[in-house]
Amino acid sequence: MPKSQRHFRSGQRFAGRATSRFTSRFASHSASLLASFLLAACATVAEAPAPLVCPVCAVCAQCPTPTAPPAPAAKLMQPANWSDLPGWADDDLAAAVPALLQSCRAFASRAQWPLWRSACEEAKNLVGPDNAALRRFFEAHFAPYLLTNPDATTSGLFTGYYEPLLRGSRRRTATFSEAVLGVPGDLLTIDLGAVVPDVKNLRLRGRLQGNKVVPYYSRAEIVRRENDTSDRVLLWVDDAVELFFLQIQGSGRVRLPDGEMVRIGYAEQNGHPYRSVGRELIERGELKAEQASMQGIQAWARANPAQLDDLLNTNPSYVFFREVQSKGREDEGPQGALGVPLTPERSIAVDARHVPLGAPVFVATTQPNSPTPLRRLMLAQDTGGAIRGVVRADYFWGFGEDAGRQAGRMRQQGQMWVLLPPGIAPK
Repeated sequence: MPKSQRHFRSGQRFAGRATSRFTSRFASHSASLLASFLLAACATVAEAPAPLVCPVCAVCAQCPTPTAPPAPAAKLMQPANWSDLPGWADDDLAAAVPALLQSCRAFASRAQWPLWRSACEEAKNLVGPDNAALRRFFEAHFAPYLLTNPDATTSGLFTGYYEPLLRGSRRRTATFSEAVLGVPGDLLTIDLGAVVPDVKNLRLRGRLQGNKVVPYYSRAEIVRRENDTSDRVLLWVDDAVELFFLQIQGSGRVRLPDGEMVRIGYAEQNGHPYRSVGRELIERGELKAEQASMQGIQAWARANPAQLDDLLNTNPSYVFFREVQSKGREDEGPQGALGVPLTPERSIAVDARHVPLGAPVFVATTQPNSPTPLRRLMLAQDTGGAIRGVVRADYFWGFGEDAGRQAGRMRQQGQMWVLLPPGIAPK
């Protein structure tokens, strides 16, 4: 029985009990009886054939408006056609093949290798093909899926990151006085996924205080406790601002006075959430929104050295590093979360809860601070603490100052299509 009819009959039983002693008197006046019934049930008569009766209460002055059920969340991957990808026919796909082969290296030792084997083995033989042949290769081995936010929108934020170069020393001096810290001995990492599978991506950081685990020290506390962490210093660098941005990027290189180049990478984090110092400066009225790029923050810091520590400590997050021994060429990019070197302008960081690490992803966005289209095939090979959401990516620009300028200016909107081989397609 339709729901509206069920409510009508229930209300009718209530009205019958309330007016039983009047039934015989008004038996011949059904229209009047119906009107009395509707008033008792706190309902209004609609123009539809069946009257609408308030199912919530019998004595309310006004029937409450029913709350509509929330709309179901959109499917995060929507099947697409190759023709939906803007610029698919124009991209230099040969530039993406080395990054694809890096993903294949990672897949070869993982459980999903059988699903990627066919594409990866053929990719090894792609020597100097033209774009038409490469498009045929991808279209034969993959299917595109438009990444879609839970609210059914398909646009998201693209930021940029890079591998910075710092100047440093293995000894503390008057010039090199900012510590690059390794992982402290008292930092605990608790993997809840080992106990509760539903939170397999959730890790807690803390420290022991007596027999309790409490949050680890914030950035301000770590800086104040410098003497307690002196045995964990990897290197000393000459610039607190550059060190702060090194923590945001997650990896970098440090040139020592003798010319030696030391590569360092992310090792751990103190467990506190990241708070944007750019947003802090905007809220203080120190910068306008369009000025709060990496370059704008650096310029503010140079002009306000006495306020720098206070600004940096508004962000409680702190990153610890490790020295990285290069296993390949010195010009290779830093190692991403997938465990392979990142390829400049062909690797992106994604939210691995929604995008499979290693998968090709076609992006359609714009150049930093520009309306010029940026449409190309990328590989999802990294993650980041601030990279959260379905349509969300951090674009790896490479190493050095030029890459840093591009990364610091990038805050664009765009769309993403993930390319998946048969067997990985969402159900």
